[in-house]
Amino acid sequence: MEKFVTDIRVRHYEMDALGHVNNASYQHYLEDVGIQHSEHLGFSLNRYRELGGYFIMRRVTIDYLRPAVAGDILAITTWLEKLRGTRVTRHYEIRKKGETDLVVTAEVLWVWVDAVTMRPKAIPKEFVAAYEQYQQAVIESNGDKM
Repeated sequence: MEKFVTDIRVRHYEMDALGHVNNASYQHYLEDVGIQHSEHLGFSLNRYRELGGYFIMRRVTIDYLRPAVAGDILAITTWLEKLRGTRVTRHYEIRKKGETDLVVTAEVLWVWVDAVTMRPKAIPKEFVAAYEQYQQAVIESNGDKM
């Protein structure tokens, strides 16, 4: 599936006692980039409210491969996979901008929940359709480049 990329600048207060990005900060990055990707698809917090639910993190798996420090610009790539039922798996790769070596890889299981009951329910067809349209547009634009 098509990848979404954005940059985040590491701030000083995100450091741990060893001078590296605190492990907990990476989870904030993952959530932030997931939100940016959803907003890119037209799904703001207000749109989620209209649809009567929200995505919440159910499971997070993170592999810390290299350190990052304050001032680094991190290029964070994400994409969706296995979008079905109440769940979607989102993958992430984090690199220092301009570098190829990975700093972090992660996989997050997101679950769509009802805004009132907070119980899982099917991902709205509007979200699925928007994502499929985005995928198709990317495929078509890449075909023009060939």
